[in-house]
Order: sequence, then structure tokens, then C-alpha cells
Amino acid sequence: METIQEAAVTAPVEAVEVAGTRKLGPLGWVCIGWLVLIVGCAVLAPILPLPDPARSYGEIARVGPVQPGHLLGGDSIGRDMLSRIIFAARTSLLIAFGAVLLGLLVGGFLGLMAGYLRGKVDAVLSLLFNVLLSIPALVLVLALVAVLANPDPAARTSVTKQIVVVILALGIVTVPILGRITRASTLSWAEREFVKAAEVSGARPGRIIFREVLPNVLPAMMSIALLGVAVAIVAEGSLALLGVGIREEPTWGSMIAGGRRDLEDAPHIVMLPSLAIFFTVLSLNYLGDVVRARFDVREAVL
Repeated sequence: METIQEAAVTAPVEAVEVAGTRKLGPLGWVCIGWLVLIVGCAVLAPILPLPDPARSYGEIARVGPVQPGHLLGGDSIGRDMLSRIIFAARTSLLIAFGAVLLGLLVGGFLGLMAGYLRGKVDAVLSLLFNVLLSIPALVLVLALVAVLANPDPAARTSVTKQIVVVILALGIVTVPILGRITRASTLSWAEREFVKAAEVSGARPGRIIFREVLPNVLPAMMSIALLGVAVAIVAEGSLALLGVGIREEPTWGSMIAGGRRDLEDAPHIVMLPSLAIFFTVLSLNYLGDVVRARFDVREAVL
């Protein structure tokens, strides 16, 4: 009969083995399938046999789904809903992934520096993260978009500039979040034996950070990044509802904002892009939790 100490040692190892062989599950594959579908349609939208998303087909104005030649019907002025949802996915996903990529690069780098170098560097960067986190995210994004996207209300801002400004604004909001997560994980990994061995052998700090620490911190960063993409999609929709989002190109948020006036007569104009956001955010959140759960189990054993 094994002793209590032996059981305490072997139990975590057995848990890791079970977790390591655990399958993704049907729901996980459904989430992956949805993301592949929506991203694939967004990327291939220009070559897909879709109606012009900007053209008005008067005969389908406010018509619900399942119409001949227009699977999801039309919006308030007769534009094809399926085409607009797919083309809107291009802009919404570009903004979300662009913002999180910016936050991942900047916040991840600063978090690595703070967690490994510590001392004054950690104190300064942690103060920066805390200051940014103390500002209400929506207020900061609204201020940046309102000021940078169109400083002159009478001027017409290009679509590219609007998209870049929204990506920049949302990216700034994600920097302290990803920076804090990366810093916390780096503090843990920086104390491991293989990192100390690299330091004793005379390896430079840059090599240790990017060759030894970063590969182990990356799973935690990616799990939060997936959740961050979901939050950025919802944030873009919130900006559109407040009237400071992308105006010249369709996004899921702008479709919802534009369909509010017809919610009683044509609810599908709001419901269809809302469902697209719901399933995309749900898939990202679920997969982010899967990555985080597996990473946490490995951390508990090392």
C-alpha cells in the first residue's frame, strides 16, 4: 500500500497524463469548424458567388430569410444580408485580430521584460500597466477613436484610417492585460532550473528570454489572446452602436446599429449579425478556456 506522500506525488502526474490525452471533444471541434468557416468565408469573400453587398435590391427590402436568390433576405434598403454578413466579417475580424496582435506584441514584450529583469524595470512597467488598467476601457477607446479617426467633423475620413485607428485604440486597451498575464507567467518560469542553468552558463538575457522563457510563457499568452479577440469583436460592435465605429464598410456592429430602427418590422436585420457575433465569441472563449486549462495542469506539476 502506497504511503500518503507517494500518493501526493503520483496523483498530479496521473492527472497530467489524463489531461494530456484528453480529446478536444465534440463542442471543441464544432467551435473550430465555425471559426474555420467564418474566417474562410471572410478571406474568400471577393471570389465567392455573392451579390454586391453595397447594391440595393429593392424587391428584398426588409424581407426575411429563405428568399429566392437571397438566402438570408435583405436589409432595410434591399441589400443582401448574407453577402453583407460575410463582407462584414472581413472588417470585424481584421479589427479584432489586428488589435490583439498589437497588444500581444507590445504587451507580451513588456511583460517579458518586467517579469525577467524585475527591479526598476518591473516597477516602471507595472506602474504603466496599472495606470492603463485604471482608465475605463470604453472611455479610452471612445476618446482615441473620436479624436484620431476624424478630428474635423466636416471632413471625410478614409476607411483605411478608420480601421487603423480602431485597431490602435483597441490594441492599446489590450496591452496592459496581456502585459500583466505575461509578466505573472514569466515570474514563475524565470525561477525554473533550466533558466538558472542558462544564466550560470553565461547566456545573455535576451537569449534566455526568447529561447528559454518565451516558449513556456506562450501558451498562457495565446489563451488570453483568444479571449481578447472575442472581447475586441464585442468592443467593435459597441463602438458602432455608439456611432464612432467604421462607417463606410459593413461590420457586424454597424449592421446591428443600422437595423435598430427596423427591429420591430424586420428583426432579422439585427438578429443575423448578432448570431454571427455570438457564435464567434462563444467559439473563441471556449477554445481559450481549453488552452488555459491544459496549460494550468502542466504548470501545477513542474
